[in-house]
This record gives sequence, C-alpha cells and structure tokens, in this order.
Amino acid sequence: MQGPTAHRPPPDRESPATDEAFRRLRVLPAGPEREVLRGETICAWLPMAYRLASRFRNRGETLEDLRQVAAMGLVKAVDRYDPERGKAFETYAVPTVTGELKRHFRDHTWDVHVPRRVQDLRNQVRLARRDLAQRLGGRTPTTAEIAAESKLSEEDVLLGLEALESYSALSLDAEPAGAEGGAPLADRLGSCDRALDVAVDREAAKPGLGRLPERERTILYLRYFEDMTQLSIAEQLGISQMHVSRLISQSCRQIRDGALLDA
Repeated sequence: MQGPTAHRPPPDRESPATDEAFRRLRVLPAGPEREVLRGETICAWLPMAYRLASRFRNRGETLEDLRQVAAMGLVKAVDRYDPERGKAFETYAVPTVTGELKRHFRDHTWDVHVPRRVQDLRNQVRLARRDLAQRLGGRTPTTAEIAAESKLSEEDVLLGLEALESYSALSLDAEPAGAEGGAPLADRLGSCDRALDVAVDREAAKPGLGRLPERERTILYLRYFEDMTQLSIAEQLGISQMHVSRLISQSCRQIRDGALLDA
C-alpha cells in the first residue's frame, strides 16, 4: 500500500495551490502580505530554475553564477505571469528562465565580440559535434558530417567552429603552455609590417596616377620603379632635367591632393 505522499507532485510542478497563489498575487496590493507570498512562490519554483541552469554547465561559468541568473529569470516570470490566460506557469517560466541564461552568455561571457548570427551557429555546431562524437565513439567528426547533422552549409559550420575558439581571449601576458618563465605572448608577436602602409599608399595613389597624362606617368615609373636619375630620364625623353624635376613635383602634388579628396 502506498504512503500518503506517493502522489504528491514535485515542488516545481503546477498544482491548484500554486495556481491559487498566482491568482492572489494578481489581486493583492503592494505590501508585506504580497511580498511574503511572492517570496514563497519564487522559492517553491527555484528547483526548476536551478535544473535549467545546470543544462548550461561547462561553458565557462560557475554553476553558482548560472543559478543566480536563472533565479533572476524566475523572478521575472513570477512577476509577469498571468494565470487568467490559461497557460500553466511552467510553460511560461521555462522559456523565460532559459532566455535569461542565453542572454547572459551572449552579453557577458564573450571576450571577443561575435555577431549574434555567428553565436547561434556556434551553438548549433557545438551541439551537433557533441552528438556526433557520442555516436562515433569519440572520433572527431568532419566538417561535412557536422554540416549534415546540423543542416547547415559547410561554410556556416566553419564559422561556428571559429566562434568556438573566440569564446575567450588569451592575455598578452600569457606564457607558453607547459613552460615556466617563458616569454609572454606580447613579446612573441610579430612586429608592424611597414609594407602594409606602402600597400595602402599605393592603392590610394592609383586613381591619381590614372588621371595623369601618359608622359607624366612614364616619368614617375622611370624615376620610382626603374630608379633612374632625373638626368637619365631627361635624356631618354629629350627634355631638360629641370623640366623633369618640375613634372615630378607637379605630378606628385596632384596625386597627393587627389588621394586626400578621394579619402
């Protein structure tokens, strides 16, 4: 014979008692009686919120922090729930608490800014990779297999995989893994490449070069790419060295002014 508590519902399941509590919350005026009832209702549903929080473990946040976030979501659900709409509280609370947890991860735990779409891809790829790894006996699934499992394109899978590595940033003061006293990351990074500035300058100069007459373009090419002297250029073109000098100065000024206008 079953004991008297055999059919008692879990504390986080909907029941007439909690339904009545929500109805009272809707009509009670602000004051001590309402605050006590509100607190008791929140405490009665905390196990559900904590269970939802546990689903988000092993993502870089402590379980205690996750429980606090879930509790905040539960408070919002209790304050906003309207029993007159005919929906069970749990049906309303679960997505509210889960949404609060997801917003916490999206807004507070990414060290590197990642667009929302890429964050969603990351979650899809992570779940698909986990499920595949279980079925494949621990073997790392391929990009194609993850794409088929998640119903994403391989390009989106690659974006999701990159986002998995962007979840946290490595400090510039970090030392090499497995080594003590090694040079920090900042000392091992490459130096500035001045060739990049040259490439930018060349791109900026292209429109101005295109607007120069052919003779002026030839003079600049011979001077700066063939490294010819002004005198050699003058002899090759049959003009004076002074004229070459004036044309070079004039052409460079036009290109520089044009680049500033186009910027």
